[in-house]
Amino acid sequence: MSAKDRLLGRLRSLRTCGTILVALTAAVALGPVHARTVGYPLVARIEGGLVRGQIERGVIAFKGMPYAAPPVGALRWAPPQPVRPWNGVRPALAYGPDCMQVLFPGDAAPERTVPQENCLYLNVWRPRGASLYRLPVMVWIYGGGFVNGGTSPAVYNGTRFARDGVVLVSFNYRLGNFGFFAFPELTRQDRGQMLGDYAFMDQLAALRWVQHNIRAFGGNPHNVTVFGESAGGMSVNNLLISPLAVGLFQRAIIESGGGRPLFPARALTGSPSSAEAMGVRLARRFGILGQGVLALARLRELPASRLVDGLNMATMTAAEQNGYVGGPIRFDGLYEGEPTHVYAEHPDFGNHVPVMLGANSGDLGFLQAKSIHALFAMFGPRAAQARAAFDPSGRLTLQQAAWRVGGALTMIEPARAIAHDLSSRGQPVYEYRFSYVATSIRHTPLGKLGAMHASEIPYVFDTVRAYSGERTSAQDERVARQMHAYWVAFAKTGKPDPKGLPPWPRYTARTDRLMNFTGRGPVPEADPWRTRLDLAEWYSEQRERRHARSAR
Repeated sequence: MSAKDRLLGRLRSLRTCGTILVALTAAVALGPVHARTVGYPLVARIEGGLVRGQIERGVIAFKGMPYAAPPVGALRWAPPQPVRPWNGVRPALAYGPDCMQVLFPGDAAPERTVPQENCLYLNVWRPRGASLYRLPVMVWIYGGGFVNGGTSPAVYNGTRFARDGVVLVSFNYRLGNFGFFAFPELTRQDRGQMLGDYAFMDQLAALRWVQHNIRAFGGNPHNVTVFGESAGGMSVNNLLISPLAVGLFQRAIIESGGGRPLFPARALTGSPSSAEAMGVRLARRFGILGQGVLALARLRELPASRLVDGLNMATMTAAEQNGYVGGPIRFDGLYEGEPTHVYAEHPDFGNHVPVMLGANSGDLGFLQAKSIHALFAMFGPRAAQARAAFDPSGRLTLQQAAWRVGGALTMIEPARAIAHDLSSRGQPVYEYRFSYVATSIRHTPLGKLGAMHASEIPYVFDTVRAYSGERTSAQDERVARQMHAYWVAFAKTGKPDPKGLPPWPRYTARTDRLMNFTGRGPVPEADPWRTRLDLAEWYSEQRERRHARSAR
């Protein structure tokens, strides 16, 4: 028996930390050049085999690790399947491809890979040091309207979280026509498997991967916080509801995740507007007729570049006319419906965990109107009250007023509605408002609209310099450090109370208190926009009742 074999035998007999054992074993296998893995676990064993990361900016990063088989060929529009094992040590040094999409010009978080259909990869950042284990875990879900997004943008780098004692995980999930699709033959072939919402299936698969593998990176699978923004925030809302996600996380953070109807939630089958009918329409767009085996085979043979069909955030509305389902599809366990409706109908439904949520002061506002008068006339008998609440000075331009009202309806009031629903059933809830505008744009027309949609992300990740570059001010960096500290504290303890910063009040409908991130620092206060949001709530509920009556 060689010296190498004897050493490996001794290592296997030791009852020591599994991660260190893997690292030592790999160090012997790879030779002296990788001996530093003894001090820092650069090699880990995960489902599929060994992976090797690298030290980056003082932490250890593992990038581009597969968490499911490539969703291509016969696995296009199939639930994620197990990874095929590999031999040797797989380098985990670079991001895997972001999922198939048409990149969106002007995206605040631009992808840095060439998108591909083979995209089910994830990344892990952990603190440096072999002795660190049972660390809190945070799992990031990116936004992008379910048609754009990925893990490669620089603002999503997990280094700061790892430096602060958190294991940060980010993963890709399928988008657009790859992530949401139904077709009659897929339903006919169903043998009890999930259908339609392949993006949500990917998210569940990634969270299960965390449960099975995160110990190899020092993480605690029983202390997982899932957080996301925009479509990622909508996904967290959905995970809070999904019975398939029970036990996969212990805390949740929703950033600008809406909660009231925003994307059309189509039924899988049964009507001319169903997801199946949209799938047939999409097939016809590509010259594929029929609804059977041959039609499905031809759809799966289409080049990914053709199937993406020019779809991104700028073309979503037109794409729905061509066959894109528009987002989530109603399917038991995967997508039950809009959170405000689900919680109203089933008060005890879902995952009862601590939740942090909120939106930005200048968040998404889709409203259009011909005049200020027409804008506030939509509030009917409460038009004068709405005008006084949203434009008390009477000096807003039409664009500013429409953006302010639209943001309240789309993101800000729905966050409060979810906070109310969850807190009323006893869950710890912490609401925030992000009102800080970067110094470089504060006095521009854009900056005067408030803190824009997604602008909080570089502050949460403390990557504001990656976003603003040389325009980053000392105040920007200070706000980033503060906001990031609250997110880290919540992940560690379930309470967003970092040492040395103002305590964040727990939300109740009676007090309506939140944490407002401002240029003066974090300010705990009663919601200053309560009157506006009461009006937005009234309007949304009236609109939903009208839609319900028309659907009968």
